[in-house]
Amino acid sequence: MIEVVGLKKRFKLTKDHKIDKHEDIDPRQDSDYFNSVRDVSFHCEKGEVLGLLGPNGAGKTTTLRMLSTALLPDNGKIHINGVDVVKSPLLARKKIGFLSGSTGLYGRLTAKENIEYFGRLHGMNKKTLKNRTEELFEILDMNSFVHKRAEHLSTGMKQKTNIARAVVHSPEVVVLDEPTTGLDIMTTQTVIKFIQDLKAQGTPVIFSTHHLDEIDLLCERVSVINEGLSCFNGTLAEFKETGKSQVLNQAFLNILQEQSHV
Repeated sequence: MIEVVGLKKRFKLTKDHKIDKHEDIDPRQDSDYFNSVRDVSFHCEKGEVLGLLGPNGAGKTTTLRMLSTALLPDNGKIHINGVDVVKSPLLARKKIGFLSGSTGLYGRLTAKENIEYFGRLHGMNKKTLKNRTEELFEILDMNSFVHKRAEHLSTGMKQKTNIARAVVHSPEVVVLDEPTTGLDIMTTQTVIKFIQDLKAQGTPVIFSTHHLDEIDLLCERVSVINEGLSCFNGTLAEFKETGKSQVLNQAFLNILQEQSHV
């Protein structure tokens, strides 16, 4: 399982980003810092899929980057199956499969070479790596383009390659930042099926998305972040109840509106 408690992260403002005291400002911003994540908590158990929701700029990606060890929290705890991610980041990285929208492929390497390179970084031996890549190529329907250079791949091909690269070492937890953004229907369905397979294998999956239909299809649990704060954590049924609607889009908007009145 993965457990996140009281995460906080702020960034020092440059002179150009400091605001005049008479301006209306984001509640996360003070004179010297932007508090991107002010207090975020959630958990995801074995075999669960947690949908992470929030408006653009809410702090979702910053939160996921802290989970991946790419950013160090200013405060809070992250545990993956008993491992303290903050205190033992190298050990934690072995347990995490992380897909970020900002992580590019090496353009002059083929899809296969990109994935194999990351497998070797994780210390996988030749036989294990061969078996694992062949398995992923089949699951993600990649065999038609594995020998193409990444710079010549379509958006969907690149995303499949990114996903395979993120999970080549069979991680204990998978974290996906908007994995279906910009994909066509067929590629999106392949990605959704892959997440369902991870779930069936007992792997906890956390993924951020703006597509509420994916939440309804995949998730047991939902966490909503707004302005750097957790404003909902619970089951999908509790999400609908708290949001006072069986329509997920409306439930989401109602939860955000409720928070704005607190």
